[in-house]
Amino acid sequence: MFGNYLIGLREGLEASLVVCILIAYLVKTGRKDRLPPVWAGVATAVALSMAFGALLQFGSSTLTFEAQETLGGTLSVLSVGLVTWMVFWMRRTARHLKSELQGRLDAALAMGTTALVITSFMAVGREGLETSLFIWTAVQATGDGWNPLIGAILGLLTSVVLGWLFYRGALKINLAKFFTWTGAMLVVVAAGVLAYGVHDLQEAGHIPGLANLAFDISSTIPKTSWYGTLLKGVFNFQPDPTLIQLTVWLLYLAPTLYFFFRKPATAPAKPPTTEPTTAKPTA
Repeated sequence: MFGNYLIGLREGLEASLVVCILIAYLVKTGRKDRLPPVWAGVATAVALSMAFGALLQFGSSTLTFEAQETLGGTLSVLSVGLVTWMVFWMRRTARHLKSELQGRLDAALAMGTTALVITSFMAVGREGLETSLFIWTAVQATGDGWNPLIGAILGLLTSVVLGWLFYRGALKINLAKFFTWTGAMLVVVAAGVLAYGVHDLQEAGHIPGLANLAFDISSTIPKTSWYGTLLKGVFNFQPDPTLIQLTVWLLYLAPTLYFFFRKPATAPAKPPTTEPTTAKPTA
């Protein structure tokens, strides 16, 4: 449940911050009359995200076993790619998110109501679709009934409350550090989802090696035990992964965390240039 709570919190807070920035900017600039189009875009994005999640859940239930495994594995890999891009993008732009959104909003205000709706829809819709896809794949990976979904909903509700507190000015934290550490934890969760997706594709027959296990510690950490369930829910841990699963997990997790925490190289300072001096002729 914790892993899905983290997903809901992280993704939901991004969307909440976007909405807060858009609304606060309109209020401070005396343009409260332009709030309804912004809310309309937000509501449309939320509705689309919920419809997308419902389509994934109910649409996949009518497929054959092989088709379900193919769909689940493919969407797991896709969601990991999207989330990886998102955490790197947010870590890079967290400090400049406010000015970037305000610039887009100024352009939308000059273009009219439709542009406002589209701007708020695009700003929130991307986060919503990513959230729906990643939560669905994470729920499929844990296979723990309603608990993962409850965790995700609690995370989303927490993000809404935090967003409101940000708007009211009652909560001030270092967003760059917050998104860095939650992003790192999300990379660990994504590694487990990726391994689960590979296992799905193996069960569907698209990737070989289903019977070639890297190790099997099911007797030490049973899947039905409370600690096995906890590890499964938080890290998507599997006590009997295939060799390909373990390889993919390591090849994703190690370099992704390395590049995520690596500080950008700074160019060495250039020495000051001096104008060449010419000797004065002597009389």
